[in-house]
Amino acid sequence: MSDIPDRLHAIPDFRLISGETLPEAAIAYVTLGRLDPGGRNAVLMTHGFTSSHRFMIGGETGEGSWGQLVGPGRAIDTDRFFVVSSNMLGSSYGSTCPRSPNPKTGRPYGPDFPAFGLPDIVNAQKRLLDALGVTRLAAVIGPSYGGFQALQWAVSFPDFMDAIVPAVTGLKSPNGPGADHELIERFSKAANWNGGHYYDRGGVDAAMQALRVETLLRYGMDDELAETMPDPAARKAEIERRAARWAQEFDANSHIALARASAGYDLTAPTARIRARTLYV
Repeated sequence: MSDIPDRLHAIPDFRLISGETLPEAAIAYVTLGRLDPGGRNAVLMTHGFTSSHRFMIGGETGEGSWGQLVGPGRAIDTDRFFVVSSNMLGSSYGSTCPRSPNPKTGRPYGPDFPAFGLPDIVNAQKRLLDALGVTRLAAVIGPSYGGFQALQWAVSFPDFMDAIVPAVTGLKSPNGPGADHELIERFSKAANWNGGHYYDRGGVDAAMQALRVETLLRYGMDDELAETMPDPAARKAEIERRAARWAQEFDANSHIALARASAGYDLTAPTARIRARTLYV
């Protein structure tokens, strides 16, 4: 399924909860299966913090590919369901994000990208689903940051889905208000940082790669590779290779913006609004 192409949905004048407006918010997405005539058999897959909407069809994400769960006859059965997975607003895998051109300047937004939150990410997904003809979701399913989205969906649009499946996640982000500042402080040590306007200076890939190596080790990647790769040096090289590939694809300003967005995520009080059946893994 890795050959499934990305599609793009444009939302003009997308108003954020901050009051600011993005002149156009483009949302990258993929679909599997077929929408039924009533538009009620859709499943929305929501990806993690630093992975992408393609996590359900394979890839080298730290949380592992969900591809084995999605497909004909599988747990998320594409013979029964129309499965949609969209790249989050602010992420750098095709959707409008900090490295997108700012219409006012023609240059990447960088650190000037408008602040947004989990409700904005969900609202953009709702606009996409409306455009696709989805009238009701069978489920919203996602891990980690994707679990934040599933829970936010159940709070923002409590009557729009039958069920949610938030996995390895919670009702409140572990990232405190200073998470974005910690990342900025870390990246600012890179020679090309330039206050976050590094796009024409060669980027900050080395700093991103180092951060990703730490993350993959924390995810247990060394132990996972040890099953087929007994040589420690070979495992180290493979982890660095994966980290380097990710650093070339993901953007430091997206990392900061999404950390900032998650810092404001706290659904411990609004849980009373959730009506969907919930499988909390």
